[in-house]
Amino acid sequence: MSASPEMFSGLALLLVLLLMAGESRVSRAHERHLRAAGAIEPPGDVYATMRWAYPAAFAVLAGEGALEGPPGAAGIAAGAAVLALAKALKYWAIVSLGRRWTFRVLVPPGAPLVTRGPYAMVRHPNYIAVIGELVGMAFLVGARVTGPVTALLFGLLMWKRIRVENRALAELSGSRAAR
Repeated sequence: MSASPEMFSGLALLLVLLLMAGESRVSRAHERHLRAAGAIEPPGDVYATMRWAYPAAFAVLAGEGALEGPPGAAGIAAGAAVLALAKALKYWAIVSLGRRWTFRVLVPPGAPLVTRGPYAMVRHPNYIAVIGELVGMAFLVGARVTGPVTALLFGLLMWKRIRVENRALAELSGSRAAR
């Protein structure tokens, strides 16, 4: 007997939220270390909004999935693959940044830009991973309407955050490229 759409979407949401809780724990530990080292949090960050919007986006996707049902075996496989790849990219970014990875923008004074791991190829791999997580979840649960909407809206929020982060990195490291 197969799982109901509600159960399938609920289990997918539970898995994502458990992974998010683990990431939050790592983030808080890194945040304590960075603040103790004198890291600066720039003004204008959208973290207060991202803090609730990120889990809410997954809940909305799961809600549509519960109403509409999963997309079939191919959609589920594609969603699981995209979600797994996105998580792999995120964890690669986390390992590459080490203690400098947090949910907040915290920049240690004088710290050089990280250019190893995925940062050797792209400036903001973590944000690419986040969009991948949303897209993967949307495919996984069959969220055909809320998937593109949440990816677009959260993408706009991340765009604002990237601007704040780039400005902070430019000011603190003296790097023109960070702008």
